[in-house]
Amino acid sequence: MSVKDFEILRRQMLAEIAAGTFHVSDLIGKAALDERVMAAMAKVPRHEFVPVELQLYAYANIPLPIGFEKTISQPFIVALMTDLLDIGAEETVLEAKQRLRQQGCTNIELKIANGYHGWSEHAPFDKVIVTAAPDLIPPPLIHQLKAGGKMVIPAGLPDAQQLVLVEKNGNGKVTTKEILQVRFSQLEETEPGTRSN
Repeated sequence: MSVKDFEILRRQMLAEIAAGTFHVSDLIGKAALDERVMAAMAKVPRHEFVPVELQLYAYANIPLPIGFEKTISQPFIVALMTDLLDIGAEETVLEAKQRLRQQGCTNIELKIANGYHGWSEHAPFDKVIVTAAPDLIPPPLIHQLKAGGKMVIPAGLPDAQQLVLVEKNGNGKVTTKEILQVRFSQLEETEPGTRSN
């Protein structure tokens, strides 16, 4: 496919995100996502984050397999989760992706590890976005969230997951709000091949 073909698909994706947002406007309290989120979704070459044989579907509003029994989330959910965080230019966000440097992102640090435990050496974080679902919100991630911070995380049993907005106020009190039902890959507490005692 050509760059122009991907641009056409990307514009269709943006229209689907806008329609999806309007559909859940009662749940999220607004009919449109932040312009910065939509601009970022328009800019990211999603086709470079999926296997070559699936690039034609990269902008479809569906999750796609990326190997290791994991998926890249559907564009609407990515946009919604990002919007819910209300990320500011100077804030520190916990969420690592391997291909970011290839896309020219230089203000990132990467750690490939189990996301359940966060990254305590770089905590606290202004915002945390989690793209796999634990049964319960991991205590290490709540602990690593700054006072005044927000986290967006899918959580729950596989057939009953909810997208949850977690907020920690200035006094450290944590509140949660269920946004909508979702289905994500499971986030395990332990590393693969290890057992907890």
